[in-house]
Amino acid sequence: MIDAVLNARWPQRLLNLPWAIVLLIAAIGGFGMVVLYSAAAGSFEPWAARHGLRFSIFLCWMLALSQVPLRFWSQFAYPLYAAVLLALIGVEVLGAVAGGSQRWLDLGFIRLQPSEMMKLAIVLALARYYHFLPRGQARRLGGIWFPLLLIAMPAALVLLQPDLGTAITIVAGGVVVMFLGGLPWRWLLIPGALGLASLPLLYSLLHEYQQKRVLIFLDPEADPLGAGYHITQSKIAIGSGGVTGKGFLQGSQSHLDYLPEPQTDFVFATMAEEWGLLGGTLLILAFGIVLNWGIRVALQTETVFGRLLAAGLSMTIFFYVLINLMMVMGMAPVVGIPLPLVSHGGSSMLTVMTAFGILIGVWRQRAERLL
Repeated sequence: MIDAVLNARWPQRLLNLPWAIVLLIAAIGGFGMVVLYSAAAGSFEPWAARHGLRFSIFLCWMLALSQVPLRFWSQFAYPLYAAVLLALIGVEVLGAVAGGSQRWLDLGFIRLQPSEMMKLAIVLALARYYHFLPRGQARRLGGIWFPLLLIAMPAALVLLQPDLGTAITIVAGGVVVMFLGGLPWRWLLIPGALGLASLPLLYSLLHEYQQKRVLIFLDPEADPLGAGYHITQSKIAIGSGGVTGKGFLQGSQSHLDYLPEPQTDFVFATMAEEWGLLGGTLLILAFGIVLNWGIRVALQTETVFGRLLAAGLSMTIFFYVLINLMMVMGMAPVVGIPLPLVSHGGSSMLTVMTAFGILIGVWRQRAERLL
């Protein structure tokens, strides 16, 4: 596979890319750099310059991944899943602690967050599983327990870190692939009902700060200067932007340090204050166009593996966007999910750009019938 990629006719292959989508992805990443420049009060340091450098590197990474044959992803789906799962176990043993959470493996030259890569690994593993699953087995108990095990193991390890938001994304991405793989929707009703019934127990198992986030979500005014400060300031920033925004570099909430984490979790609030409803709508529209393209790739792909892979990765990116926007608008508890390509952060950007690279690869090979 590696020799095939290295010996590829790159000029010809690069012409066969969905360049409108590539340019739109580049535009979102570039706009993220502009927002981070403003969040630092008109300075490339400490966020915008790093964001731009990372995005440039990962853009090349995305284009390189787009040339990888689907056969490779099929053959190595399980080994990649196992490697990321071992990395998650390594986090529990040797992981670096930051911000009260143990989520990273410190390799000296880079800090990796394996839970981010598991969002992709679970989709790859389940897509391979359903591709080779005999027809009709997805509806039987024998075809259900293994996917559930694949989802449950990493989700439990991520919850131990603790990282509720990432665990939810892993479960959601896995369940989507199970549903698209043939699991009847009514089979999801019983686990859903049991999940709702167990909410009080799950709440008691949460860490104290996570319980506060849930309570603040239900009543943000209960502690506006304490646990509810983040979401209160986020709403103020978004609302004060109005229709057209206050103007570039004119955001008072972020520049006067009222808005916590303006470069990561609440970067959308930072953007909305300066660019207003118009800027927010255009950004959401850009994400919508890219995600709609991903779903259309899934519908056009001949193989089961390619269809499930494209749909699963598209929905994983969708969950990134959905949860972050709901979080900053007070429609969901604060769970630490970044906004793709806009928030500052290396692990999440690597995950999203890897997903886009694989998606483009599926698009290139959508007419192939055999892996």
